[in-house]
Amino acid sequence: MTGGVTRAEYCVVACAEAWRGDGEILAAPMGAVPRIGARLAKRTFAPGLMLTDGEAMIVGGDPEVDDPEVVEGWLPYRAHLALVTGGRRHVMMGASQLDRHGNQNISCVGDWKRPKRQLLGVRGAPVNTLNNPTSYWVPRHSRRVFVERVDMVCGVGHDRAAAAGPAATRFHDLRCVVTDLAVLDFATPDRTLRVRSLHPGVTAEAVREATGFPLDIADDVPSTREPTPAELRLIREVIDPEGTREREVPS
Repeated sequence: MTGGVTRAEYCVVACAEAWRGDGEILAAPMGAVPRIGARLAKRTFAPGLMLTDGEAMIVGGDPEVDDPEVVEGWLPYRAHLALVTGGRRHVMMGASQLDRHGNQNISCVGDWKRPKRQLLGVRGAPVNTLNNPTSYWVPRHSRRVFVERVDMVCGVGHDRAAAAGPAATRFHDLRCVVTDLAVLDFATPDRTLRVRSLHPGVTAEAVREATGFPLDIADDVPSTREPTPAELRLIREVIDPEGTREREVPS
């Protein structure tokens, strides 16, 4: 194992940490870095995590040896949906837009009646955010993503969940936002975004400049933790030897 830790590898570890302590729950990572992070978590500090091959097969692997992931079970779509509605899944979704309250947009840019750009559509974002733990992955932290107000609400943020009442807030659980610059969460009195940690080499000013609204960053904000040598070996030699993480977050 040679070379220093790359920004992508810090992001992988930060994504892995999102599932720490979840126990036996389905991890649903969307994106290369979250996928690698979930597999790293399962092979190290979160062995109870369930992972799929992205379709219907539950897969696992032995962290003590370099065996490839093997099929451990079958998860048909109806069972997957049961896990979603029952809260037994922690999804890490992407976001085309995200505001300070955690409202997420993956549907369109501009007025939804006549959008400037059509994106994925609402998909399962409302159900995800109202029924199971939800985190976000943003590979390019910028003002285009972190906006004052999203053009359309897909994933439900804290303010809109509160306005909708107990039916929306009962299982509403936004955990964290991992970007290529920092890790953010909602651990503020008004449940708005703040910076939990900065990736090494990133300044608070750089994050503020890349965010389209005022952002809470403590003077003593810590750095995102480094991967251990064992984690680096797993990332580089076992989970992602092809280096797909570096294509999503270039060094």
